[in-house]
Amino acid sequence: MAVMTYREALNLALREEMHRDPRVFVIGEEVGLYQGAYKVTQGLLEEFGPERIVDTPIAESGFTGIGIGAAMVGLRPVVEMMTFNFALLALDQIVNSAAKMNYMSGGQYNIPIVIRGPGGPAAQLAAQHSQSMETYFYHVPGLKVVRPSTPADAKGLLKAAIRDDNPVIFIESETLYALKGEVPDDPDFVIPLGQGIVRREGTDVTVVAYMGMLYRALEAAEELAVEGISVEIVDPRTLRPMDTELILASVRKTHRAVVVEAGAGFAGMGSEIAACITEQGFDELDAPVERVTGESAPMPYARNLEKAKTPSKEKIVAAIRRVCYANGNGS
Repeated sequence: MAVMTYREALNLALREEMHRDPRVFVIGEEVGLYQGAYKVTQGLLEEFGPERIVDTPIAESGFTGIGIGAAMVGLRPVVEMMTFNFALLALDQIVNSAAKMNYMSGGQYNIPIVIRGPGGPAAQLAAQHSQSMETYFYHVPGLKVVRPSTPADAKGLLKAAIRDDNPVIFIESETLYALKGEVPDDPDFVIPLGQGIVRREGTDVTVVAYMGMLYRALEAAEELAVEGISVEIVDPRTLRPMDTELILASVRKTHRAVVVEAGAGFAGMGSEIAACITEQGFDELDAPVERVTGESAPMPYARNLEKAKTPSKEKIVAAIRRVCYANGNGS
């Protein structure tokens, strides 16, 4: 095991997969000479050259389309979005081409492409650069959607995504790039897509959370442990396909559930997870499923308003207390 940052783990995954498979290449804005907007591709241009680390103009639709075409003829592109908010400019390419090509060609074309970059709440990047974009993609058949929460997951899941024969949406987080953790040295270390993990064992309530919200949930669990409330935390890691069996197994154990997501709540990821728990685990529940979500508003620039928009430890604690009937007033 080596200790490294989240961005270093992503860089290592790219480097290892490019050494393993000459078909893998990286394309996007500032991935080469500038070493990546968040330095995820640092050093790769010098090591692999401009044919495999390809700088592009500011034209997301164009270079995403190039990546899809390359995947159709047998290459394995990794397309970097400087921020996933810019993927809005490539939605037609992603949704109408990458996601549907295998189906519409009767299986003649696989599209082994990874579209990766940071997304979600950051640090005062305001409304156009702070959106939780997973909800734009998990509804689309043909796409896999991944959100890694730790450095080890960043490496293991990115390697699995690159090796997958389907288009994978791989959304990271600006706020986690400097996070340090243990990462396996094994170049064949991969985490299968669709495999969640229990981050903390507990007996009283299941909290489903990922990315930055995972860390707020862990803080909430520590606080509530002092009160005698035992919180189990499940990180799905892959949102599509999702490890629903792991989530349901945890709910069968605790009989209560809270789902946390940074995005606005309406028709969000939390809605899907809550529906899954209610539809498939209703008889196991001792309380209604609670959702803790971002406020339904554009992300403000002001720091105090940004904090008000984003789910906090205090909101998660309050939701857990409600499902555990631990508010002292019977509600």
